[in-house]
Amino acid sequence: MKKPRLTIAAAQMVFRGSIAQNVDWIVSAIASSAAAGTDAILFPECAMTGYNRDFTTIDRAEINQALQQVSAAARRARCNVLVGCPAFSGRKRFNSLLVFDRRGREIFRYSKIHLTARDKQFFSPGNKLAFFQLDGVPCTAIICHERRFPELVRLPVMLGAQVIFHPNAGLDTLAVSRGKRKGRDGIVARAFENEVFYVFANSVGPQGDGLWSAGDSKIVGPDSRPLALADNRKAMIIRAEMDLSLAGRKYAVEALQQPAFLRSHWRSILAACKRQALAPSPPRTGRTREREPD
Repeated sequence: MKKPRLTIAAAQMVFRGSIAQNVDWIVSAIASSAAAGTDAILFPECAMTGYNRDFTTIDRAEINQALQQVSAAARRARCNVLVGCPAFSGRKRFNSLLVFDRRGREIFRYSKIHLTARDKQFFSPGNKLAFFQLDGVPCTAIICHERRFPELVRLPVMLGAQVIFHPNAGLDTLAVSRGKRKGRDGIVARAFENEVFYVFANSVGPQGDGLWSAGDSKIVGPDSRPLALADNRKAMIIRAEMDLSLAGRKYAVEALQQPAFLRSHWRSILAACKRQALAPSPPRTGRTREREPD
């Protein structure tokens, strides 16, 4: 019996000066990655717009048009796509990751829960964990700063997630950016402590105002070993084939059983997490299906 496998790509981006330029690069990356046999591709946080900008000037109509382009690109390429983008609900704005399936349908939307000081100038926090499926494989996601909150990963892994997607948009001084290179970012710990695969897509290079992104995008296996690693200088796409039989979630599963006095509490917590993640959203027009943050 053939082992289940997925080929995943992480797109390391240099942000362009406009949404249209970013979308052109994203659409091209989807096409080339799918042609190389990629099943899913992850783009950085706020890949559609860039991160070091005033998000109050973002036009909803321009964002919606850009998302339709990404949806169409996913459909043409028959490839799953995960892309960082500002999202709106009423008067609120969210820092979100949108997930499109091979038919170009938006199947999930995760909004960053733990905001940085800069995020708080523009965005509201999300209120549900990420839990969705790509080609039948349970997955989860966090955004940027949230690598510091291990429960955002452990809880979805307890629910069954085997792959973590982590879009990032580094925004540091050059000295701090250099300090984050060569894996010094805690990512391998999340993969190892949960026995799952980890996909990290970062921006790279100068972002203006003397701030930088470290690059160092990577795909990490359940044993904490890097399967693919980008450099710290330029845009590139890295790929790795995942043997999902290796993502056994061993430590998360064991934590559900011991200590025994927590078992009933874990069941209650996980039931609440699943209800929130899978709650139906108001219908919308078009080919995408939106899941609004609660």
